[in-house]
Amino acid sequence: MPSASDISTTPKAVGKDILRSVTRVLSSWPALWIGFVLAHAWIILQAWVFGGQILGDVNLYEWWVRTGMNDGWWPVFDYDWVYPIGALAPMAVPALLADSTNGYYWVWMGLVTVANAVAVLLLGRARPHGRAAVWFWLAFLVSLGPIWIGRLDGLLAPIILVALLVASRRPALAMTLATVGAWIKIAPGAVALALAATASGARTFLRNVVLPGAAVCAVVVGVAFAGGGQDNVLDVFGEQGERQLQVEAVAATPFTVARLWDSSIQVEYDDVIYTYEVLGEGADAVAQALDVALPVAAVLLAALTWWAARRRPDRVGDILLLGAAAELLALIVFNKVGSPQFIAWIGPPMAAAIALGSRSQGTRRTWFLPALGTLLVARLTMELYPLRYGEFLGGWPLATTVGAVRNVLLVALLVGAVVRLVQVLRSRRSVAGAD
Repeated sequence: MPSASDISTTPKAVGKDILRSVTRVLSSWPALWIGFVLAHAWIILQAWVFGGQILGDVNLYEWWVRTGMNDGWWPVFDYDWVYPIGALAPMAVPALLADSTNGYYWVWMGLVTVANAVAVLLLGRARPHGRAAVWFWLAFLVSLGPIWIGRLDGLLAPIILVALLVASRRPALAMTLATVGAWIKIAPGAVALALAATASGARTFLRNVVLPGAAVCAVVVGVAFAGGGQDNVLDVFGEQGERQLQVEAVAATPFTVARLWDSSIQVEYDDVIYTYEVLGEGADAVAQALDVALPVAAVLLAALTWWAARRRPDRVGDILLLGAAAELLALIVFNKVGSPQFIAWIGPPMAAAIALGSRSQGTRRTWFLPALGTLLVARLTMELYPLRYGEFLGGWPLATTVGAVRNVLLVALLVGAVVRLVQVLRSRRSVAGAD
């Protein structure tokens, strides 16, 4: 007869013990920070390897700021600009700390890394699954590759993530962060919309949405007026309106695919805004339609989120994350600009959902497949840019297929978020609070 100790050491029991030990090690802070350092070291190395493809925009950031510092000619204050005025603040930090262009690069990437370290610290402390969410977040960033660290979006993603993590406990702080982020680049405004849609009651809406948002806007606009930039502070919207259909945009997919057999479809480099755009009346018509479709989609999604939050106040946490994810995806799917760094926006709702979600079947059903889809979208985006970008611009079949599949997945993620919002809205409230 086997003893009790023999039974406890059967292969199945040993396997469970090993799995628990590995899980315990991976969930420790030393392992998480080692993963963080390795992930960011690889990403920074890749940024240097690809050079101007990744750091070209950082070069522009430095030029704008140093021109302002040396010649007194500042974006927004002296001329219209493609970014909101708040973007000047993070761009100015490396110029104040470094004298050379290479020094500017290093400080910029260090700034983004520090911002992400703060987000990882808060993410890892979230309950009940924050440390698992950290591994998802690092996997997402590595899959996306170095593009996010060479753009403003590398700062936006941690801001979005932190805002979503604190939204349930400190909604006013979340709104403040989202509004600050939106004055750097528009994307965090999607989180502000979701926060506004899920606020319950007029007093709560005023305290947690209107007041913090208005306070940030008052400070930013006040700075613009004080510096003489009142005529240009909102020109960012006009700058975007003049752009044409960018070749990587989701709505450009039919044109890029048709290039496989139709040589009349041309792609041209715009040396004013440094992007490749699809030429032709059809592409121009699509770009004009998207100018209308994007704000309409944002408003409709906010309305759907508001309705779901009123019908299911017991699920408002999931509804906020679903609404934010849907809004951020809409900013990509209905955008005539399709820059690869935009994909950094969609990782934060997934990471926050993993960190804050319960073990219920409803939560797993809501977020498991979208999280996998988000990782795949990130990986395909790196394959598209910078790895195969020249082939994509040349209309090569494999690169074109990668871009098309990536864009179809983005549409599928948006549709999935909308469908899940509708399902939550139509479901009945259960005693246990799980669907």
